Amino acid sequence: QVQLVESGGGLVQPGGSLRLSCAASGSIFSISVMSWYRQAPGKQRELVADISRYGSTTYISSVRGRFTISRDNAKNTVYLQMNSLKLEDTAVYYCNAKPPGTTTYWGQGTQVTVSS
Repeated sequence: QVQLVESGGGLVQPGGSLRLSCAASGSIFSISVMSWYRQAPGKQRELVADISRYGSTTYISSVRGRFTISRDNAKNTVYLQMNSLKLEDTAVYYCNAKPPGTTTYWGQGTQVTVSS
């Protein structure tokens, strides 16, 4: 049984920072591509950033230079450091784990609200 538990969401002013964490149980973490997705009200879920098992990263253009994804395989945890937050970053953020094969796993989501 694989479980992903996100934490670190909250309310922040524009220009502020938050750090999201996703702790994974089970043995698949170190072999998985780990990703952060987000879903804003009325919009489709979108991939924000991902990191391979070897540490290679990709980002959507709207967050590049502001967000940083990282992972600690010893702690089975992936992070998303979010700086210079904007109103449009408001969404529920989801952690995703994709090990080799077709199965993917999702966390329950954590709310990030950027508001003045």
